[in-house]
Amino acid sequence: MTATEIKTIRKSDYQNYIEKGIGYDQYKHQMAEDLLYNADPKIKEYINLNQHRMSRVEKTYQVSEALAQQVKRVTHKTYWLILAEHWCGDAAQTLPAFQKVAGLSKGIIDMKLVYRDENPELMEAYLTGESRSIPKLIQLDAHYHVTGIWGPRPNEAQKLVKELKSNPATAATYSTELHKWYAHDKQRALEREILKLVSRASMFCPDCFN
Repeated sequence: MTATEIKTIRKSDYQNYIEKGIGYDQYKHQMAEDLLYNADPKIKEYINLNQHRMSRVEKTYQVSEALAQQVKRVTHKTYWLILAEHWCGDAAQTLPAFQKVAGLSKGIIDMKLVYRDENPELMEAYLTGESRSIPKLIQLDAHYHVTGIWGPRPNEAQKLVKELKSNPATAATYSTELHKWYAHDKQRALEREILKLVSRASMFCPDCFN
């Protein structure tokens, strides 16, 4: 699909993506099935590693009081539509945190996951430069207006990856260094960016533009 062929994503399209999207628990269930039945040994290795990463974040990440209070200020329906794949290390490091934040909203923030490779038109509309990098979160209001975009990783991590990839001495091992960064950062950088995202959701008036 070329740039001139990229389809404009309409409100009805976003609604369809939300309706066919899956929740976090179902994503993890399908991830476990993928680990069992995927024919590619390398992909299976990634999935196994990512399950451990997700479990670690689930056990260690606690939403800060500042972010929890900001979530309470979101009073109208908000959707988090996230493009992801089981093999994606960045998704494994960030999805559990997004899930915990959404869980605090008591249903106001509805997080739905869709697979990148099954939804090329949505992915092509949210490229990072020319890359189909994931995860990519699209924040929508109750009427499917886009109120925020995030991804594929915290800005600090994105800067680190660019630096590592630009250096021939570190390009091949950038992933190892990236996940060391995640382990050291403990989702603090991610939380600061989630706070900004949630702030936009709390300020947006869905009925003003409908």
